Amino acid sequence: MRAILVPEIVEARDHVRGSGRPTLLVYGDYECPYTRIAYRSVQALEADGVAFRFVFRHFPLVEIHPHALAAAEASEAATAQERFWPMHDLLFRRQKALERADLERYAAEIGLNGDRFRHDLDAHVHLDRVEADRASALAGGAGGTPTIFLDGLRYRGSYERAELRRALSPSGEENA
Repeated sequence: MRAILVPEIVEARDHVRGSGRPTLLVYGDYECPYTRIAYRSVQALEADGVAFRFVFRHFPLVEIHPHALAAAEASEAATAQERFWPMHDLLFRRQKALERADLERYAAEIGLNGDRFRHDLDAHVHLDRVEADRASALAGGAGGTPTIFLDGLRYRGSYERAELRRALSPSGEENA
């Protein structure tokens, strides 16, 4: 039996980059080294010009990654200021530095309003959004990160660049 994505992707709500088909959705954790590998593969495929729609949802593994939830909330605080992708990229590039002071420094680096950012983190303004993503991950059968869906169905292959490239190719072949 194949796991089916729950709920479906909604452009107005989800974090989406690219367009068309296929759609690669990654449930990830900013503190997870394996999610970082998947992130690097996605970035490389985008840079290579591979055509796909990329969607990111939060699945912080709070039991083993003590900074994952705060990092997810920080990315959503950046979303409120229309800067999700720059924050998302910084969080993965600087994965080993996710303390509160680091998050505030990243916010300043990408040009966020610092007072608003700090307020959003202090008041957990975006926690419901992160929890909704987490609930959808669990409903889709996620047990760890990264959990990947390809066109709505659970992808169980490697998240290394070459295998993801083959999975994203309509013919299953390497594409340029």
